[in-house]
This record gives sequence, C-alpha cells and structure tokens, in this order.
Amino acid sequence: MQRTIGGSVSNSAAKYLHDDLEERERAARAILMDGIVMARALAASVPPEERLATARALVFATISSYWLHAQKERPKFWILSALPSGIDCAPISDSALALAHSMGLAAADLDGMEASYLIGVLYTAMMPGKVRAEFGAYYTPPALCERLLDMATEAGVDWRTAKVLDPACGGGAFLSPVARRMAEQLTDCAPGIALKNIVGRLRGFELDPFAAWMSHVFLEDALAPLCIASGTRLPTLVDVCDSLEREPEGSAYDLVIGNPPYGRVTLSTELRERFRRSLFGHANLYGVFTDLALRFTRPGGIVAYVTPTSFLGGEYFKALRGLLGREAPPVSIDFITERRGVFADVLQETLLAAYRRGGSPDVGQVHFLSPTADGRFAATGAGSFSLPSAPNNPWIVPRLKSHCKLIRSVADQPHRLADYGYKVSTGPLVWNRHKQSLRDASGKNRYPLIWAESVRADGRFEFRAEKRNHKPFFEPRPQERWVVTDFPCVLLQRTTAKEQSRRLIAAALPKSFIDRHGAVVVENHLNMIRPLNGKPEVSAEALAALLNTEIIDQLFRCINGSVAVSAYELEALPLPGPKAMKAFESLVLKGATRREIETAASDLFKKVGR
Repeated sequence: MQRTIGGSVSNSAAKYLHDDLEERERAARAILMDGIVMARALAASVPPEERLATARALVFATISSYWLHAQKERPKFWILSALPSGIDCAPISDSALALAHSMGLAAADLDGMEASYLIGVLYTAMMPGKVRAEFGAYYTPPALCERLLDMATEAGVDWRTAKVLDPACGGGAFLSPVARRMAEQLTDCAPGIALKNIVGRLRGFELDPFAAWMSHVFLEDALAPLCIASGTRLPTLVDVCDSLEREPEGSAYDLVIGNPPYGRVTLSTELRERFRRSLFGHANLYGVFTDLALRFTRPGGIVAYVTPTSFLGGEYFKALRGLLGREAPPVSIDFITERRGVFADVLQETLLAAYRRGGSPDVGQVHFLSPTADGRFAATGAGSFSLPSAPNNPWIVPRLKSHCKLIRSVADQPHRLADYGYKVSTGPLVWNRHKQSLRDASGKNRYPLIWAESVRADGRFEFRAEKRNHKPFFEPRPQERWVVTDFPCVLLQRTTAKEQSRRLIAAALPKSFIDRHGAVVVENHLNMIRPLNGKPEVSAEALAALLNTEIIDQLFRCINGSVAVSAYELEALPLPGPKAMKAFESLVLKGATRREIETAASDLFKKVGR
C-alpha cells in the first residue's frame, strides 16, 4: 500500500517512482535507437525505388502503435488521423510490424516531443539518400527546439498573441512545442476558445506529404487536452506545398521559426529572380529559406532558425549576410560546440539564431551550447558582437568569451593580405583528373607534387608523399603546363576542423626548393598565398609565421563557419599593418623561438587600433 504524508507520496516513494520513470525512459530510448538501426538495415535490403514506401509503412505502423498506447486515458473514438490518400506504403513483413509495434510502445513511455523526434529520425534513417536530400529532412532534437523557443521569447515573442509559421516543419519538431507554449498562456480561457485561438495563429508548410501528416498527428497529440475537453478534432494546420512557391497572404507573422533544409539547389529562372537579392553564385536551400522567412515576418517580428554556420564567412553567402544586416540583424546567436551526435547523420557545424526584422545592427549576444549527460544543452555566454559596417563582409563573431577583446582590437581595421602584397588561390592540381601524369620518381620534365601533408603542423615545409594514392612527382603534358608553379609562396591547408588545435596550418614554400627543382605542382587541398606582383611588403616566411600563431588562429575561428579554409575568408582576415610587421619579420628571420613569435604577435594586436 502506498504511504503518503500530508496527502502526497512520501519522499522515498517519490524518489522510487522518479527512478522507475527514468529507467523506463532509458529503456524506451534504447529500444528506439536499436530499432532505428534495424530499420535502416531493412531499408537497405529493399530496392531503392521501394525504400520510401517501406519507410512510410514502418513509420505509420510505429505511430499507430504509439497512438494506441499513448491514448489509453482518452476517449475510445479518439482514433489516429487517417493517412491522406495518394501516399504509398509498401507491404511489410510480420517481423517488421512487430518491430514497429515495439518501437511505438517504447515511444509511448517518452515525452511527446522526444517521441516525435525519435520517430522522425526513424523515418529519415530509412529514406533513400536522394529523397532525403530533396526534402532536406534532418529533424531537430527537442532540447534544441526548446532553446530556440527560449531565444524567441527573449527576443520579445508573446506566446499568448504571436502568429507563428514554420515554413519547413518536417515532422512537427517546432509546431508541437510552439502549440504547447501557446496553450500554457491560455489557461484562463475555455478549452474551445483556447483551441480556436491557437488554430488561428499557427501554421506549417511542408513539401513531404507524409511528414506533414506526422506533424498533424503529433500536433494533435500535444493539444489533446484542449481538443478532448472541447470535443473538437484538430483541423489541419500544415499545408503540403513547396514553400518557395508561396507568397505571403494576409497579415505577416510575428515569428517564423524552424530548421530549414540545406544543400545546394538549382532554382528555376523564376525563383532565382524572386530570391536574387540573397544569392551569389549557387543557391543553398537554407539561405533561400532565410530570405523566405523575412518575406513572411512582420516589421519588428522575429526569425528564429537552426542553420549551418557557413553563412557567417563564406563568399557564396555574402549577399545573404548583406540582406540580414540591412533588414534583420541578429539579436542572438548560439553555437553548438559538438558536431557529432546532435543531429542524426549531420556533421556540419550548426548554430541557432534569432533575427529581428527592422532591428538595429548594434550588438548581438553569443552563447555556445554544450550537450549534458541528461541529453540537454548548457548555454555559456561568449559575449557580444557587432556586425561590420559593410554587413556583406564576413561576420566576426566570438566563439569564446576570450574572443571579445580580440574582436574589439581589430574592429574596422583596414589591413588585409592584399596590403601585404598577396592574393589567395587554390592549388591548381585536382590529382584524380590527371592520374596519367603522376610519377613515382623524379626525372626530366618532372616536378615535385606538393600535397597537404607537406605542410607540417609545426609550420615547417617538408616534401612528403606518403599517404595512399600520393605520388611524389608530376610530369605535365603540354596542355597541363598551367598547373606548374615556379615562384615562392605560402602554402596553407584548405580543410581543417574546429576540433583541431589549429585551424590555420601554413608553411613557406622555400625559394631554395624551387631553385633546386625548377618548379613545383601544388595539389588543390592546399591554398597558395602568392605575391600579387613584384616583391611583397611582408616576406613569405614572416607571413607563414604570423598565420601559425595562436592569436591569428583564434581570429580566424571567429570568421570561419565550415571545415573549409577558403581564399575569401583568408583575404578578409584583419591583420596588423605592413609597417607594424617589420619588427616581427626581423624576429622570424633571425630564427626566434615559437614562444617569442607568439609574444610578438600578441603585441602586434595590442597595438592595433592605436
């Protein structure tokens, strides 16, 4: 018999129940994660053209099981909404149905937000890769959804009155928690009035009709208390459509929120013209969806998005940065510290941001989010930032609190690599397009082939070709002479990750090495920082030493938003003036120690701005 004190469960009993609940939830997650692995294997065993229909059949069976077990205390007539006609579901085996039943039963032991997320991961894990890319289906973990909603709240969104749109709602990761927050603010209303109020203010767009149905199911699950109390089934709040084809209608939204699809896309001539203001070069879906969000947001309203970080510095996003800087500067940005294990099957660096349409580009706040043991995220303040005077330039945003002082020291500084007498280009040789010219040994008309491995982590150049498929020499045919380099330059690795101790790894290509071999061929996993013309203002040795310092590495991290170390970002990097570099250069050429060079570089930045 359960013992109570003062009408409540005793502390010891409450702890037991809490521990029991936590154990059930852990077991449920384990069942779902194991089920996702098995479902992925099932999808791989069927022909590609049948995988989507198989995925939908298994997920439908899982949701049916979830609904049945999650609705035990609800009216018998409160059955699962029918799957719309025209959505193909392939027949699945009894064993697959049993798997779906066990996953649905496990999901019913979880909070509705987590259940919908994991079932969404099940769906995307089984999708054919091409279809997943077309839909941009990468669903957002509940903890990140809640954090983004908190950011929207801090930016001024009033859940009691706000009109909200998710233009790429997927399986309803944002719609359901938004609906919950709206409902929490309407507890003083009759259930029917509260439900009608929410229905009038919440909308989603989704390209995938099955995902749209999932959104509706989990949205009705979230609003079930209001629906049942008012005896009203939830009307459809998700439009199945191509969001990019939609034009704003009626009053604009107070909040546009979501995790838009990403990846390169070829737009029709009409759409490219419509979104021309935010495009430079190829279009990326998340950039186009950001432009779309501004069109649907009222002046003073908020756009809150989960996106890759690449728009902060890449050349292809300079038009988008300019648009945001002019029309909707960021109020706050949260960087996610971990790339692995946050979004299923995604390794891109990611951020959460809230923008205010028509806001002032004065100061935004930065946090970084770290996953905790209980599956949540801890937010740590990293300080504030301001947009550059020309907002299409790379945004220098602190990733750590210590970056704020550094960023202030280089604010609006005019000096760049061009002032040193250099420009950046990619190593010209794409080796797998010229395999027939690779050689194992030196010889007449053969040149050393410089791979990224020749640029050592300690800043030395060491001619090496030891990795798989790496040949040490290249013998250009007459039509390949354009790949030959016959002048000294700085070589810098083109691909590094934020987890590495250094993002910038550079070495001077010695003149003596060029003289010995006549020329070299540089492979395209290296950037070449090459003289513009004549003798540069700063020697290659001094420039390489500067780029290898900790202070420049940290400054680059405040600009870069991807694993690529691009020519555009290198050429945008604020640097000390050429005259200030003279003493530093003398120190380098005299063979100073690493510690002496680091100290000298820090001193240079203390002087910047004086």
